[in-house]
Amino acid sequence: MNTNEQLIHNFYTAFQQLDAKAMNACYSDDIVFYDPVFELLRADEAKAMWEMLCKNAKDFTLSFENIKDLGDNYYTCDWVASYTFSKTGRKVVNKIKAHMMIVDGIIIEHSDAFSLHKWSIQALGFSGWLLGWNSFYQRKIKNTARRNLLRFREG
Repeated sequence: MNTNEQLIHNFYTAFQQLDAKAMNACYSDDIVFYDPVFELLRADEAKAMWEMLCKNAKDFTLSFENIKDLGDNYYTCDWVASYTFSKTGRKVVNKIKAHMMIVDGIIIEHSDAFSLHKWSIQALGFSGWLLGWNSFYQRKIKNTARRNLLRFREG
C-alpha cells in the first residue's frame, strides 16, 4: 500500500470510528467535496459536514475496500455506510464510490457517487420509492440537508 492509499485507509478508518477530526486531518484546508445530497461543498463546509454526520450517526457501521490508484494523483474506493436515518428511523445501507485527488499527501478533491433515488427509498420509504426519482423531490432532500448543515455550523 502506497502512502496515498494509506491516507485513504486512514480517512475511512477514522470514519468507522466516527472521528471527524481525524477524517478532516486528511483533507486540505481548501478541500472541494461533492455528493448527490450536499452537492458542492468547499473547505470548512465539507469539514463541518463530516463533523455533523459523525455526531448524528445512529447504529452506524462502515466498510471500505478496493482502493485503486488511477494515476495522475487520482484514486477510487468503494465504501458502504449502514445506519438508521434519524428523521424516519429507517435502516439505510448506502453503497458509494469515492473519487479522490491527493497531492502532497493530502486529499484536495473528494466526490462520492451513489443513487439518490435508492437512498430515498431506504431512508424515506414509500414516498422515496414513489417520488425519489423526481428532481423536485430530490431538490427538497438536498435543501433539507443544506439547512441542517447550516444550522449545525451556526452551532
